Amino acid sequence: MAGRFDGRAAFITGGSRGIGKSIVELFAEEGAKVAFIDLNEEALKATANELKEKGFEVFAKAADVTDREQVEGTMEEVVNTFGSIDILVNNAGVIRDNLLFKMTDSDWDTVMNVHLKGSFYCARAAQKYMVEKKYGRIVNISSTSALGNRGQANYATAKAGIQGFTKTLAIELGKFGITVNAVAPGFIETDMTKETARRIGVPFEQFVSARAANIPVGRSGKPFDIANAVAFFADERSSFVNGQVLYVTGGPKN
Repeated sequence: MAGRFDGRAAFITGGSRGIGKSIVELFAEEGAKVAFIDLNEEALKATANELKEKGFEVFAKAADVTDREQVEGTMEEVVNTFGSIDILVNNAGVIRDNLLFKMTDSDWDTVMNVHLKGSFYCARAAQKYMVEKKYGRIVNISSTSALGNRGQANYATAKAGIQGFTKTLAIELGKFGITVNAVAPGFIETDMTKETARRIGVPFEQFVSARAANIPVGRSGKPFDIANAVAFFADERSSFVNGQVLYVTGGPKN
């Protein structure tokens, strides 16, 4: 059976673990040639090997989204290898949580650089190839934290910025057959949420059950829940869905 992304090449940032890895796996299973980058070389190699053992065509490289030359050079390599970049998923992210009065300059700058500068560098590099082909799908990963979240002034600001970036690119790039949308996850079980549980001193299982109790569908989110939403936006048939932010939270968000 043909996959949704047969003949397409996808580029995913932060693709070695958690949500990123789930996106990489789903796209590969759906027929895409998948390229992904990450700073965690060990996880990068492990994920690449897993996929290659399953017979998938993958390109994996250690690269920093905040380094313009690394981003542009890697994209060029991918185009030379796969022939195109049809889908870009800006997933790479970090947290440096703290209350405002404790937040350092470094906490602020690190989060802004990875989320905003990283998404900017990747989108600007990828659109060049997409415009040439008059086809593209860009999906940015935002968060419900964009609506405000205690202890995350930096992360919430960056994720809100991602939404403004998404809507602006949708306006600019739509005429070239390129759609730009964002997925905003709610509570998802990942290494990042494990880090949050550690920060507040709560066992992860207890942290998950407490959060799940307030989610209408009665469970926490899994990485695949986000990958599935990303795949919807990346689908060729979603060409009239543009500039949207989809909250994947197990219930409504204001």
